[in-house]
Amino acid sequence: MESRSPSYKGHRYPAEVISHCVWLYFRFPLSFREVEELMPQRGVLVSHETVRRWCATFGQACANGLRRRRPRSGDEWHLDEVFVRINGELKYLWRAVDAGGNVLGVLVQSRRGEAVARRFFRRVMKKTRAVPRVVVTDKLRSYGAAHREVMPCVEHRRSKYLNNRAENSHQPTRRRERAMKGFRSAGAAQRFLSAFSGISGPCPAAVRGTHA
Repeated sequence: MESRSPSYKGHRYPAEVISHCVWLYFRFPLSFREVEELMPQRGVLVSHETVRRWCATFGQACANGLRRRRPRSGDEWHLDEVFVRINGELKYLWRAVDAGGNVLGVLVQSRRGEAVARRFFRRVMKKTRAVPRVVVTDKLRSYGAAHREVMPCVEHRRSKYLNNRAENSHQPTRRRERAMKGFRSAGAAQRFLSAFSGISGPCPAAVRGTHA
């Protein structure tokens, strides 16, 4: 459940150290080894393998904690989908942002049909616990069909020229994708991007607060 705080019980490093390493990895285009190299400046010796395990275990929990501390999402949602290459195969990355550019949800899928669009609408509504006033998409037909079924009372604007917010929100992912030299699997991409989308601007103190 997103409402749960991560448990650091059984880890010999303080929660603040673990949270800071996780924040560094997801916030900046750093490798696990580069995080390892930065930590001695804080008097902490930790291996890159330990950092990797921490990110896998606590990345999503830290992202959820940061999201809880942000203002409520706006009621204008922008949705878009782009290709991502995963282990040599093309997949679709679906993304929803509000008018302020805050990421509301991401979903990695092999297709972009109506069934996936419906699933994505419901996923974002469940995650935000909200229904938007208006959704803005490109002219992909799947959006229209899913909109009529899932949220028929919500205004739907369809135009590629109105959807720059969603399109621009893909840029940080593209930069990180290049730095990581791609994703190895769809599951790994989903896990990384779900945490990555939630860990952006807030300072490390905000991340440390996720376990309070």
